[in-house]
Amino acid sequence: MRKQKGFSLIELLIVVAIILIIAAIAIPNLLRSRIAANEASAVGSLRTINTAEVTYQSTYPDKGFTCSLAYLGGTTGGTYSSAGMIDSVLSGGTKSGYTFVLTNCETATNSTINVTYESRGAPVSPGQTGQRYFCSDQSGVIRYSASTTCQISNSPSAL
Repeated sequence: MRKQKGFSLIELLIVVAIILIIAAIAIPNLLRSRIAANEASAVGSLRTINTAEVTYQSTYPDKGFTCSLAYLGGTTGGTYSSAGMIDSVLSGGTKSGYTFVLTNCETATNSTINVTYESRGAPVSPGQTGQRYFCSDQSGVIRYSASTTCQISNSPSAL
């Protein structure tokens, strides 16, 4: 009589079932971790935009704040339309599952100098790349909302 080597079909099925159970537990946690990382990155990106806006305003006082992420980006630096203050990924408007825009620029009375701006970050795919919407203005306070719009009157972010 020959001795059989290897695993039986039942043993293999038990191992596969255990692997599937572990995967069913781990995958949702991984997705939640990715969303949390994307949201933290969005807050960091808004901080970077706020810092770049203040630097831009100081560097180009005849322009004030800018309403263009492209103006804050660029590779040359030294010009108001290519200041080189943020990286090319963020100046492109999308980073780590979030899209970013600058809006609501207002000029001073009888002037062309921008005295206000709002920066906004929204998840590319709500519920998959992020759940919260973030915004900030020239005050530097970052706020959030669970709805599709973040208002400057929303609660400050706890991140």
